[in-house]
Amino acid sequence: MIKKPSVAVLLTAYNGMAWIKEQIDSILGQKNVEVEIYISVDLSIDKTQKWCEVYSKQNANIKLLPYGEYYGGASKNFFRLIRDVDFSLYNYVALADQDDIWLPNKLAHAIDTASKTKLQAISSDVIAFFHDGREKLIKKSHPQQKFDYFFESAGPGCTYVFQCEALSQFKNFLQENWQKANEVNYHDWLIYAYFRKHHLTWGIDNQPLMRYRRHEHNQIGPNYGFNAYMKRLSMVHSRWYAKEVSKIFHLVDPLGETGLKLNRWFLVTHYRQLRRHPKESLVLLFLLLSGLY
Repeated sequence: MIKKPSVAVLLTAYNGMAWIKEQIDSILGQKNVEVEIYISVDLSIDKTQKWCEVYSKQNANIKLLPYGEYYGGASKNFFRLIRDVDFSLYNYVALADQDDIWLPNKLAHAIDTASKTKLQAISSDVIAFFHDGREKLIKKSHPQQKFDYFFESAGPGCTYVFQCEALSQFKNFLQENWQKANEVNYHDWLIYAYFRKHHLTWGIDNQPLMRYRRHEHNQIGPNYGFNAYMKRLSMVHSRWYAKEVSKIFHLVDPLGETGLKLNRWFLVTHYRQLRRHPKESLVLLFLLLSGLY
């Protein structure tokens, strides 16, 4: 009998009572893998922690980390999970939000694809769904560019699946740079940048195998629609985006080994290498030329 690959799923939660059971059940229902879920609950005002305590006692495959700290965002909570969970005995590690729904073959497909193509990490497109029944494909699988990882993540972190040994390398980096890493706003962006800079192979799959719930409590929404573009334009205009790029670049590539330079002339002349989607490259070029970046 072929042994199923083992996966440690790192799940963050915060005021998640409305959705967390459906998500956890979809993870426990993954086919052709052995799954254990590690949950870190940010300090909440609802009954998320109590519910997780009860559910973990009913399910041996659910492990609950000590409770009581306020992280103030998913990134610091994910960093806590990566730092504190011993996932060295597993084959793979996956990240999970509290409010999505995984299709039954999400992990098996990612692991099979990564194995066949010799990838150390894989992410994917997703299907966003809304409370009014609307659905939308969020495509992140455009061809990777030379410097895209300094300017965007590989997609939603909840699609990320890693070989254990590869994520252990990031774990060491995280522990050595704990304070600066926690100044970065998006864990998925920093992880992707670290992997790409250190030549850890990463693929972005075009098969969406999870339903990505969108609601008013999401930390950040899907990157489309008028409101989303206006929000991001505001972030760019406030120099938030440029500062975030700079933080990640100096943290991941402090010696400038990748050849990237953050001066405007270099970015303008290399604009096509900064984002995966051609239209987003053109938008960034406009922002550079207009002085908004």
